[in-house]
Amino acid sequence: MKRWQDWGSLVLGVWLLLSPWILGFSGTGAAMWSTFIAGVVVAVMAYMHLRGGPIWEEWVSLLLGIWLILSPWIVGFRGDSSPTWNAVILGVLVGILAIISVRQPVKAT
Repeated sequence: MKRWQDWGSLVLGVWLLLSPWILGFSGTGAAMWSTFIAGVVVAVMAYMHLRGGPIWEEWVSLLLGIWLILSPWIVGFRGDSSPTWNAVILGVLVGILAIISVRQPVKAT
């Protein structure tokens, strides 16, 4: 059972893992750790769902998308534009993919 959304979520998770170094905010502790941990969980949830996991993984991804959107204000790195925009944009994308996945029936491949 594989959907394009699961592959998209996996790519977004990997980007979140690598983005602190690619975008140059690995020295910003709160932003780096928030992004890195969210990336690990997004990637693991996508991988589990690619392996035929249950739908609750998509709900976890939706919550992570919401967390990413709010994290610059909650964790306190909203003053740094690079990690803030990264978190907000990726949060929106992760959330959209999760919503689409929950609403779309799974097709066997």
